[in-house]
Amino acid sequence: MTDQFMRRLKQRADYTHQFNRRAGRHGWLRLTPAYSVKIVEEIVQTWDKPMRVYDPFCGTGTTALSSAYHGHTAITTDINPFLVWFGRVKTARYSDQRITETLHAAQAARKMVAHGQIAPVAPPPIHQIERWWSVDTLNFLCGLRAALDVVAEAGSPVWDLLRVAFCRTLIAHSNAAFNHQSMSFKNAEQLSLGLSHDLGEMFVQDVRFVLEGAADNPSGDATVLLADARDPEMPQDARFEQIVTSPPYANRMSYIRELRPYMYWLGFLESGREAGELDWNSIGGTWGIATSRLNEWRRRTDTFTHPLLDDALEKIAQGDNKNGALLANYVARYHDDMWMHFQHVRRLLEPSAALHYVVGNSTFYGVLLPVEQIYAAMLEAQGFESVICTPIRKRNSNKSLVEFIVSAKWGG
Repeated sequence: MTDQFMRRLKQRADYTHQFNRRAGRHGWLRLTPAYSVKIVEEIVQTWDKPMRVYDPFCGTGTTALSSAYHGHTAITTDINPFLVWFGRVKTARYSDQRITETLHAAQAARKMVAHGQIAPVAPPPIHQIERWWSVDTLNFLCGLRAALDVVAEAGSPVWDLLRVAFCRTLIAHSNAAFNHQSMSFKNAEQLSLGLSHDLGEMFVQDVRFVLEGAADNPSGDATVLLADARDPEMPQDARFEQIVTSPPYANRMSYIRELRPYMYWLGFLESGREAGELDWNSIGGTWGIATSRLNEWRRRTDTFTHPLLDDALEKIAQGDNKNGALLANYVARYHDDMWMHFQHVRRLLEPSAALHYVVGNSTFYGVLLPVEQIYAAMLEAQGFESVICTPIRKRNSNKSLVEFIVSAKWGG
């Protein structure tokens, strides 16, 4: 073997080791698919100098964290305050002292609950909460939630890390399944399984998992801001050389629906109406009151039009399903919002900045919605150059559903 080949092999092995070591922090809440991390990592590791990176759709902070691990400076934004909090916790640096304090606090909280030394908090106002957790599990979670406020100062790093672990615990012992759009619950026989387990010890194990990731600090800097991607308020001097992001897909999958257990338990939501309002204000949201408002929504006169989009809207609206007109409105509003985003993002870019948008296409009543091609047309209409749509993977057994990276350059 040549020396060059051996060096490449060693570099690959070193990178794999580092990636595996960091993977824990990416997976803190079981919300970040491994392939999403891999896609971002494959983009970020190609840069041969420090970059200023922007992710306008923070989600679970994958781009910001990956960028910081590679020594870059990243800013990411989200309209959801829970995701902003989580992104800040996920991208922060933690000292050895904080790690030790957090573990001791977790063990103290476990003892308080086990010995009945704490009055439990009231359960969060989740509709039909008894379907989500068994009585024993719910009682444990209410006690643990109260204990966490005693063992750590509100707003401290220890407080934050314990809450991340608490979120892992509460969803691991939930009866809900999030593996498809119509969420389901376990049946009565399944609900009785696992009640003899030591939930306190499982919480401590979740804390250890979180701390293992927290101990590996990124070398770069990441900032997480609360902002609307359609017209984000940014620091005055914010200018970026790279955008790496994955916007919500046009597939009616509500992120609020998936996040609401965490958001209710941590106090980010207090009612279903609040959840619906947040979903309505989010790009691609259609959960709760957002669906009813779509019936009255109308497109702006100055929005983006294109034959691919217009043809899809017409076919969806004429579908046999009675909701054809509603879904056509949903698709139109989604692209109106993304058009606003592309209009405003230009002012944040340095000349020759590169864009990478990971997005999937969709189908409605058998009508293929070529989202990636519509994105490309939007970018070209906004003056971006070298626009390319690269397929990266099939999304499921339906061979027409594919994820793409839509890449472009900004001429300035």
